[in-house]
Amino acid sequence: MKRQHPTKFLVIVDDTPECRTALRFASLRAKKTGGRVIMLRVIEPVDNQHWAAVGRLMREEQRQEAEKLLQGLAAEAQGYAGLLPEYAIREGRRLGEILALIDQDPDIRVLMLGASPAKEGPGPLVSKLAGQMSGSMPVPITLVPGNLSLDEIEEMT
Repeated sequence: MKRQHPTKFLVIVDDTPECRTALRFASLRAKKTGGRVIMLRVIEPVDNQHWAAVGRLMREEQRQEAEKLLQGLAAEAQGYAGLLPEYAIREGRRLGEILALIDQDPDIRVLMLGASPAKEGPGPLVSKLAGQMSGSMPVPITLVPGNLSLDEIEEMT
């Protein structure tokens, strides 16, 4: 049975350089397969809620920073793949928000994660999702080595 909607490749945007590599890979893969890219930035809750007004201000600043970051990354992706990704900003625990978005959007069929090339390991999110939870994930996970060049990514996709 042919799907009516194109496959969406979900890229988790954080403050690591390897998330940009995953975005490049996902964008070029989407371009070649007729798919789309969706970027997710999760704003983690502030633990200290004694100062509610300060907490609201911090969340608003984080949301504005996330918006700016995602708009910049979307422009980058459009520059090298010609596709303008959609994006989502969610508040909560990162793992829970990732799974909730996948559950809510049936067109998300691949999760793209950038893996850190550092000797300490691929990163906590990659370790959790591609390690401990890999057998129970609702979509396949593609791990993109964070040290790939744009030329290498183009060659692979």
